[in-house]
Amino acid sequence: MQKHAVALQPDAHILVVKLAGIGDLLLATPALRALRESYPQATIDLLVTPDSAGLLNGWDAINHVIVLDKYLFDYPRQIITHPQNLARLRPLWHALRTGGYDAVILMHHLTLPFGRLKYQVLMRATGARWRIGLENGHGWFLNIAVQDAGFGAMHEADYYMALAEAAGATISSKSLYVPLTDEERQKAAQLVYGDNTREDTPHPIITIHPGSGGYSTARRWSPERFAQLADTLFHDTGGQLLLVGGPEEAELHQRIISMLRSSMPARSLAGKGSIRVAAAVLEQADLFIGNDSALMHLATAVGTPTIAIFGLTNYKAWGPYTDAATSSKTTVVHLDLSCMPCFYRGHDLGTPEGCATRDCLAQLGVDPVAVAARKMLLEWRKQPTQNIGEA
Repeated sequence: MQKHAVALQPDAHILVVKLAGIGDLLLATPALRALRESYPQATIDLLVTPDSAGLLNGWDAINHVIVLDKYLFDYPRQIITHPQNLARLRPLWHALRTGGYDAVILMHHLTLPFGRLKYQVLMRATGARWRIGLENGHGWFLNIAVQDAGFGAMHEADYYMALAEAAGATISSKSLYVPLTDEERQKAAQLVYGDNTREDTPHPIITIHPGSGGYSTARRWSPERFAQLADTLFHDTGGQLLLVGGPEEAELHQRIISMLRSSMPARSLAGKGSIRVAAAVLEQADLFIGNDSALMHLATAVGTPTIAIFGLTNYKAWGPYTDAATSSKTTVVHLDLSCMPCFYRGHDLGTPEGCATRDCLAQLGVDPVAVAARKMLLEWRKQPTQNIGEA
């Protein structure tokens, strides 16, 4: 797939560009691990957005995290109407020019014209000898290129690992990774168990994320279906329900809880704790069920059995990603309509809000998700043998 690859010097300075959300950054962690393992003496810096800036803090694969609020520069009109935002780029420009980078790795598709212009300027600003990225016919400014066959031709995590290989890295592990501290795990245990032990807590612990982040709310299965699913699973397996998500999803959580018809214990953890505490909560769960979202990728990263509900999004590109040893711990539930996917299709962005009827999700009933959930619980249900101090 690669046009060619390069072997960097052992002490090379490498900049990895991943200006996207938390889920996207998680999918880049196998590639980042490979770079560190292949270049243990290198300086590896990471350029990210404010949303994902703290996700990998403390991980020794990364030397420095540089933050750019790219959402201020997504469209030309933002620069025209708010030219003062350009002043915010001065510290970044200085960091890029003085970083002494030998290679810059762009972990993005060159999909939109303005995006291609931004990435070209950014990569050239580093002065790096090697500019590594995905080539879809628009990557003339790259000098080491990996063929971009379109969204879903490879999983996004595989594209990122191919870029790491083009930089001379060797892939030893394909598992996602999120660094969690003991303190974060303790906070999560308090949220999940309170003053109880794991043994005294109703099981299975089923976590559901009915949201999807603000970029594309069309990815959401209906709250009525999530409530029906929770009732069905409680009838079959007992346990409790934890609804997870950001503070903006608290109202959605309460709506689902109000629609429950069973006596299933249910709580909302909306906005309680950082994103890494949320990951530690998911680590304690017996099962995660949710839409295409960052939390779905977090659940996969911490090894929790995961059921992902996909509609308009390309699950072959963005579905839960595991290595071969744990692939059976994830399931994607989706329909097979001729119009799917309409978001991230081929080399096009597509339509983030889908069509008017969104048949891909509206026609997806509870039964297929419930069947997948029962099977996953049967195979992977965790035993309540830990207490809070061991969680």
